[in-house]
Amino acid sequence: MSELAERFETHEPGAKQAGEKIRCDACPVMCYIAEGRTGACDRYGNVGGRIVRSDPLVILNHAEEAGGAIVPFLGEDEWDGALLNTGPRFVTAIGAGTTYPDYKPAPFIVSQEVEGVELVTVVTEGIFSYCGVKVKIDTDRHIGPETATVRAEGEAVGHVTTGEYGSQMLSLGGVTHLTGGSKSEGRVTCDTLLNLCNRKPVELAIDGGATVIVEAGKAPVIDGKAEHRMRVGCGSATIGMFATQWRGLVDEVVVVDDHITGVVSEHQAGKVLGWEDTGIRIIGRRSTPGRYFKVSEPGLGWGGTTISDPLAILGEWNPKKGARPGLSLLMVSTTGEQFAYYELDEQLKPVEKAFPERLRKSVGLIEDNCEPALCTVLFIGGAGGSLRAGVTENPVNLTRSVQRLQTYVTVGGAPVYVWPGGGITLMVDVTRVPENAFGYVPTPALVAPIEFTMRRDDYVRLGGYAAEIRSIDGIVAHGGEYANPRHGAVASGRNPWPPLAQLQRFAVDGRKP
Repeated sequence: MSELAERFETHEPGAKQAGEKIRCDACPVMCYIAEGRTGACDRYGNVGGRIVRSDPLVILNHAEEAGGAIVPFLGEDEWDGALLNTGPRFVTAIGAGTTYPDYKPAPFIVSQEVEGVELVTVVTEGIFSYCGVKVKIDTDRHIGPETATVRAEGEAVGHVTTGEYGSQMLSLGGVTHLTGGSKSEGRVTCDTLLNLCNRKPVELAIDGGATVIVEAGKAPVIDGKAEHRMRVGCGSATIGMFATQWRGLVDEVVVVDDHITGVVSEHQAGKVLGWEDTGIRIIGRRSTPGRYFKVSEPGLGWGGTTISDPLAILGEWNPKKGARPGLSLLMVSTTGEQFAYYELDEQLKPVEKAFPERLRKSVGLIEDNCEPALCTVLFIGGAGGSLRAGVTENPVNLTRSVQRLQTYVTVGGAPVYVWPGGGITLMVDVTRVPENAFGYVPTPALVAPIEFTMRRDDYVRLGGYAAEIRSIDGIVAHGGEYANPRHGAVASGRNPWPPLAQLQRFAVDGRKP
């Protein structure tokens, strides 16, 4: 408790120092920090009477010859200490510091020539109160009803949103959870977002649903069970893809699915192939031929349903429409994980039999076409007026430049998707951002690196801080305002840079050629 009290100690406005402590102005908390200690965010500390950024400034090296991959040691001679990778370098905002308070330019405004074009990259660690994450969980299993509250440590941090093809979706964070609830809700929400963005596992509990462990780039764990694969498609799509594999091997196939259960003999694919009627009856709402809705409530059973016995979705077989003793039936889930084989007895009741070898290949083909189940975490945030003021004295000019595609936006060097419409609302896949790139301030808010790259003449034209432009060599040699240590890293081959293909498409006045 004493350490927390020290971190949040306040003094009269306008005082720069209190005893041997120094006030940090990197965020609205404005901690007074003693020698050798860090502030409440653990990002800034008092070292020798000076505020120092505790994490290093990350500079990405792009290996041109290797397409961004790590360059191996070549040859038999010992390394002489010279740079092996002489490709272009990119100063990220990771460890750069912030524009806060926002009357000042961004911590680093860097110029370098790339392929004959002089580019300027403006970097800052943005403080995002208006931010969150969108989580995609590859599973057919029911994790909770739409709009259900998602909790971490018992606090509401988001909700279940509309499911997508083979995946369940969560929307977490946002300004309401960060600042609109209790202090505990805001703190837990901030911790949850920070861990997810930094690719750490987080346990989430969904009201009326499952407990899920989510980690970006890893398989989800649902109620203690790890998912291995996402479905190949709905039941109808599975019929369409594999009907030819079953023709002549079995009389009827039912692909069980929570949303659209498929029946091959009725399905258009079966009819085109000349499939005969079987007299089967599915208990559910018939959509189009061979496609049935609501055969079951969503759950953790076959095909994302609640059923453990697939025969529960079958009604009486009709002998007038093709049902006969000995008729063979394959029932399979949309992932191929569950399957069973039946034959009709003399009373036209399906009786389970040993699974025939002739059908194993087709079930294996369904499994082979199912991609690995993963969790995807997208950071989403709005780059508001205060952050933009570190780029230009007239912030709307930056917004318009981004919307005209004159300015290329990245997060830690990773490409982003910028939403159409007003403002700069962006999304980025956190697995493409260097590790531990995200931080926080206890207001609470998330801190995310953001870079704006454009032609130098465009930067000057939009009212940028031309006098603050520095060379990349100067950045490497001297660091920035907060005496940042520097750290080099090799860029992911998935992250393209420099963005010349985009930036050279426009004439200098910003109009399309």
